[in-house]
Amino acid sequence: MPERPSPQPTPAAAPAAGGENPSFVKLAMRNMVRKGRQSLLHFGLTALGLSGFLLLIAWLGRPSLPG
Repeated sequence: MPERPSPQPTPAAAPAAGGENPSFVKLAMRNMVRKGRQSLLHFGLTALGLSGFLLLIAWLGRPSLPG
């Protein structure tokens, strides 16, 4: 999907109202709000991928009991 240009660019190095640079968490949250649907899709895919990877590792490392 082509990305739409934002109506107003927000520079990453712009100081906050308090005179300090915004933290990476604040910048990430601002970006997530601006690109809401895409961020949720990427979060969902990451969660599914991590869950699948952990299940695969658990399945491959299961103990084989004699029986």
